[in-house]
Amino acid sequence: MCRKRAFLATVLGPVLLLAVAAHAADKPAPTAAVSAAQGPRKATPAQRAEVQRADPLTRMAFWSNEASQDGRDVEAAVNLSQALRALGRYDEAAEAAAQILVVQPDSYDALMEAARANVARGQGFYAIEPGRRAAALQPRDWRPLSLLGVAYEQAKRDDEALAAHRQAVALAPAEAVPLANLAMHLASTGDLPGAEALLRKAAALPTTTIQVRQNLALVVGLQGRLDEAEKLARQDLPPESVDNNLAWLRAATGQASPTRSWNAVKAGG
Repeated sequence: MCRKRAFLATVLGPVLLLAVAAHAADKPAPTAAVSAAQGPRKATPAQRAEVQRADPLTRMAFWSNEASQDGRDVEAAVNLSQALRALGRYDEAAEAAAQILVVQPDSYDALMEAARANVARGQGFYAIEPGRRAAALQPRDWRPLSLLGVAYEQAKRDDEALAAHRQAVALAPAEAVPLANLAMHLASTGDLPGAEALLRKAAALPTTTIQVRQNLALVVGLQGRLDEAEKLARQDLPPESVDNNLAWLRAATGQASPTRSWNAVKAGG
């Protein structure tokens, strides 16, 4: 089951705004000195909002510059970590989140990002502590609990994983992501019919995602219903991706040795 579990699981350049010396004809030197002492200015709220529409590399450079100017800037550190995650630089993302937690240990956003980054790099054990702290800060939020479920899975603590997933679903029964994460946990333990039932329910919710639908296709295919899995997969993916996924499913169901991974990603918290 461990092998199947592995298959199932799921910048604008840097902005440097230099302070401009104000013109004062009577006292030019002191004004210049003050300006030089101020150094680079942090970006405005409008600039910060605008950069969020940029690509991950642009965002990484922008937020790295912002974070370097203020080591207590939670927004900069969290967004830097998110950009690094989007670039696949998971160890650096985890480090960026860990650094801000040293000076802002009770930041919910930083705790959540630390947990996400550690899960993304496959080190769920190190996501448990920040995940628990985030859950304690926001006990009615399903996201830290769903994330904890995945972290416990990676740490091979299945009973705690199941409990966390169920708590997340109880808090947000109309949210597709926690339901799908519970389903994928069931799939990893061999309960494919149970996983399918939950994924169909999640796929019918207004909050569903492509990942949820593709995980449904995966679970259907793993039960040998490849034609149905193909129909589901083609709703969201280009032909070449579907063909690759079907090849993997044929291998995973016994026709050959698996050589590809299913490119649907487990829903994140």
